[in-house]
Amino acid sequence: MIDTQIDLRHVERDTTKISPRIFVVDDNIELLEEIENLLKLGGYDVMAICDGTQVFEAALRKKPDLILLDLKMAPKSGFQIADEIKNSITLKDIPLIAMTGFFTEKQHFLMMKLCGIRISILKPFNPLNLITKIEFALGNRPEEYDADGT
Repeated sequence: MIDTQIDLRHVERDTTKISPRIFVVDDNIELLEEIENLLKLGGYDVMAICDGTQVFEAALRKKPDLILLDLKMAPKSGFQIADEIKNSITLKDIPLIAMTGFFTEKQHFLMMKLCGIRISILKPFNPLNLITKIEFALGNRPEEYDADGT
């Protein structure tokens, strides 16, 4: 879960630019809705997807600027989705951010790298940390540091 009580009004975004399109992929509907609402408040164009089997085709049609991806889903895992995207000529340059509760396990970290995932966030997470990682992945921030300075 995320703490949606944090005030995001001080998060600066250039509203003269087109809002980045972000896919949020998670089979936990409650968390998916929380992240979707958070990102919409932050000025992003958000598409929430709860079924991993729909991500690849949706990405081909909608061309997201970034994908937030839960790794532990069924029937298609986030690793499988990331691998499909990485191997697509059309989609391979889309930044992927893994949302995971098992990031500390070495084999999962290595699998993320092999699938083209370069940024991850550990659940549960601070909303400001998520925004920071998104802005870094989109090239709008020079550092990936979390909002608490780590």
